Amino acid sequence: MPALVLGCLVAGCHSHAQQDRPAKTNAVRTEMRNVMYHFTDNVTVHILELHGALVPVTQEGLPIFDDSRSFNLAITFAEITMSTDSLANVLNQYVFAAPDAPLKDLAVTAEGIALKVKGKLHSKGDISFETVGTIAATPEGQIRIHAEKVRAAHLPVKGVMDLLGLKIADLINTKKVRGVRSQENDLILDPQQILPPPHIEGRITAVRIQGNQIVQVYGNKPKSDPTPAFSGNYMAYRGAQLRFGKLTMSDTDMILIDMDPKDPFDFYLDHYRDQLVAGYTKMTPEFGLRVFMRDFHKLHRAPSTRR
Repeated sequence: MPALVLGCLVAGCHSHAQQDRPAKTNAVRTEMRNVMYHFTDNVTVHILELHGALVPVTQEGLPIFDDSRSFNLAITFAEITMSTDSLANVLNQYVFAAPDAPLKDLAVTAEGIALKVKGKLHSKGDISFETVGTIAATPEGQIRIHAEKVRAAHLPVKGVMDLLGLKIADLINTKKVRGVRSQENDLILDPQQILPPPHIEGRITAVRIQGNQIVQVYGNKPKSDPTPAFSGNYMAYRGAQLRFGKLTMSDTDMILIDMDPKDPFDFYLDHYRDQLVAGYTKMTPEFGLRVFMRDFHKLHRAPSTRR
C-alpha cells in the first residue's frame, strides 16, 4: 500500500480545480481480459475480453472507483457472458423490482439454443406463466427474446393468442419498466439500462446461448489484435484521471493484476479495497502502478462495507 500511495503522489495527485475538462477528455481507456465482474452480490458477468473507456457521467467529473455511478463503461469491443441465474437476478431485483411491476418471481434457464422464462403475471392477478423463445441481437444493438411457446396457468395459450390476434405486448405492459419493452411477441432487453451501475454503453452485434451462459458480443473485433497490456488476467487503465480512495492519479497508468491466473480474475468494485489490501503494489520506472490483487471470493475475512 505505501507503494500505491507514493506512486499516486509522483504520478500526479492534485486538486479538484484542475479537473474542469470535457467528459471525452476525462475518459480513461480500459482493457480487460478474463475477469469475473461483480455488479452486485448476485449479478456477475464474465468479461472474456473488453476494449473501451471509463467515461465520467458529468463533463466536470472523473471516474471514481468508490462511486460506481460516477462513470459509465463505454465499450468499443467486448465478449461478455452472463449466466441465466444472473439474468434472473437482474430482472427480479433491478428491472421488475417495483411493487407494481408487471412480472414477478422470474426464473431463467437455457434449453439448448432457446431461453425459458418462468414467473408470475403480476398485472394479471399473479397467474403463473412460462415462455420459451429464441434470442437475437436487434439492429439497435439490444437483445430480442422471441416467444415461440407460451403457457399460462400451466396451459398452452400461444395458439389461442394467435387465433384471437393477441400478442405478448397485449399481456405485458412494460411502459414503466426500465430497459425492457414488449413488442408484438418479443421482449426487448437493453443491457445499457437493465444492469446496475456502472452502466454499460455499447451496441450488441451478436448474442447466443452456450450452456447456461448468454454470450454477448459488443461492437466489432479489431482487424489486428492489439498487444495485451499484460499476459495474465487483468484490468488496465490508461490516460486522463482516475480516483480511488483519497488519491487521484493523473495520466493514469495502472493495471490491476490477478494474483492467481489459474482461474478468472474475480473482481468486485464495491469491495476493491479489500482486494487491494490483500495484495501488493509495484511501481514502474515511468511511475505506473501494477496492483496485484487477490480474487474477491478468496478473501479470508468478511469484506468491509463501503462508506
